[in-house]
Amino acid sequence: MSDIIRLLPDSVANQIAAGEVIQRPASVIKELVENSIDAGATSITIILKDAGRTLIQVIDNGCGMSDTDARLAFERHATSKIRKADDLFSLSTMGFRGEALASIAAIAQVDLRTMLKGESIGTRLIINGSKVESQEPEACAPGSNLMVKNLFFNVPARRKFLKKDSVELSNIMREFERLALVNIGVDFTLISNDVTLHSLRRASFKQRITDLFGKSLQKQIIPLDTDTSIVRINGFIGLPENARKRNQLQYLMVNGRNMRHPYFHKAIMQCYERLITPDVQPNYFINLTVDPETIDVNIHPTKSEIKFENEQAIWQILTAAVRESLGRFNAAPAIDFDVEDAPEIPVFSPDSAADHDVELDDDYNPFAPPTRATRQSSLSAVADYGDGDDFASSMNFSRPSERFQDWEKLYDDFVRKRDDGYASMVESKVNMPEIELQMESEAPANATLQLKNSYILTSSRDGLMIIDQHRAHKRILYDSYLEKVREKSMVCQNTMFPEVLELSPAQNAVLTDIASSLEELGFAIAPLGDNSWSITGVPSILNGVNPRDTLLGMIECVTETGEDLASSLHERIALSMAGSSAIRRGQVLSSAEMDKLISDLFRLPTPARTPDGKVIFTIVSLDDIAGMLG
Repeated sequence: MSDIIRLLPDSVANQIAAGEVIQRPASVIKELVENSIDAGATSITIILKDAGRTLIQVIDNGCGMSDTDARLAFERHATSKIRKADDLFSLSTMGFRGEALASIAAIAQVDLRTMLKGESIGTRLIINGSKVESQEPEACAPGSNLMVKNLFFNVPARRKFLKKDSVELSNIMREFERLALVNIGVDFTLISNDVTLHSLRRASFKQRITDLFGKSLQKQIIPLDTDTSIVRINGFIGLPENARKRNQLQYLMVNGRNMRHPYFHKAIMQCYERLITPDVQPNYFINLTVDPETIDVNIHPTKSEIKFENEQAIWQILTAAVRESLGRFNAAPAIDFDVEDAPEIPVFSPDSAADHDVELDDDYNPFAPPTRATRQSSLSAVADYGDGDDFASSMNFSRPSERFQDWEKLYDDFVRKRDDGYASMVESKVNMPEIELQMESEAPANATLQLKNSYILTSSRDGLMIIDQHRAHKRILYDSYLEKVREKSMVCQNTMFPEVLELSPAQNAVLTDIASSLEELGFAIAPLGDNSWSITGVPSILNGVNPRDTLLGMIECVTETGEDLASSLHERIALSMAGSSAIRRGQVLSSAEMDKLISDLFRLPTPARTPDGKVIFTIVSLDDIAGMLG
């Protein structure tokens, strides 16, 4: 049998490494900017073409490289940070793996110009898919100017999985925001297709936050600062009243490095448990500074997950710091007492005698039976109040003789009032035309019952069917709305007052890209500048839905999934409208309404689940019922 194990060529090994380190254009920017930071740069410019697909250019004023270092930097495992294995556990710099540049050069065309400070001549290096094509002396500015062209040009399978430019640009901007937050002493400029998206000057941490995410945050965040022998924690946390349903700004950083840490995130969330509702989350921007030897940053290819030696102790310190900050800055609303005309409260003196100015009956016994005189006094009090019926009604109870008479008539009146009230309520809801009330006098052939005003019980061939009324109606409305959206029969309804939607630069890029599609769906929106938009009209069937939340949800959906805009937007808007307009749990339904709901549900091609995958009905079989009864 011949040998089957072979050593991979460097070009192939580099492409495999690139699969771990370089996932999209944003990954390239992260690696290149971190290298610039390690080179001591105080000014970094990022230039993009086609969301990084065609060009990613990073220009810095760092220390630059010699011609030998420039060549070695693109070799696998080349690094200036590590001399021995122990160095891995005391790192204070960003890029140290020695794989990033080699990985980038393996899947792109690289053009590097670099010169050491104090030198008069630099070097230019051109690499095409790991192959060095040329290296020549060249006059250039001190620092480095690195261009990455045609990303994944030689890996078509990877290139085709890149999302639309708006989605990739949004990911780039999120990565840019993270890098800018941890490097507040660096000037950053971001240019995309000749448009400057960000121009940040070095500033305080709070100023950098507002420069990135908007001036409105200035009054929405409070400082956090504590210092212990284990960790120093500083930064800002959001006030509870400014917690968000969407687009929460949540950043955890350690020793100048961004990280994901679910354990610490949970610690922060616990501090807000009784201050915010479960459907919202606070903003936070928190820096942790620890001894580099107590963390391991080398457990993930992108170094975004970090292991802490003192994790539990830091949890307790972080929790205490957040709670102390929330308390110190009055996260709970204060009460303003008006002291004008208030009664004077005397100073307490333990030796002074009490003076109540009240006549006390020393012979009073609360357990003694009432005398004729006390009964007469009580009757007089009722007579003074007015008629006995008036007194009873004012106290919210009725006479027993009236309350328990003529049960059958009382029940008939209740049913009639309930059904009439529900009919008028449904007629007033313009967004529920599908429910046509048929208040029939005779009961339906198949009896239906409503359990807890939330579930419909009806018989089926196989046993007892239990239907969630809210989910069933949500499915019915979703299919109906989706058909209208796809037929482009949406009508725009002007809002009474324009609403302003403030976005981050990343969100603004996505909304700009999908604005025309939104207008086809019935939205009327216009840019106001500074990443803000005016909402002056919404689809007429979006009754009772917050248009800002709907638009933010659409932006989030497009950003995270990268789905085709037309289909994802159509489904998103149909789901939003159906969820807000569907019959709620706790809503009383008549027999006719329940029958109509069941009939409409089972005319659909997919009646078993809601659009978001939740079960609509279940059947308890006859065998199960027999087993329960023994």
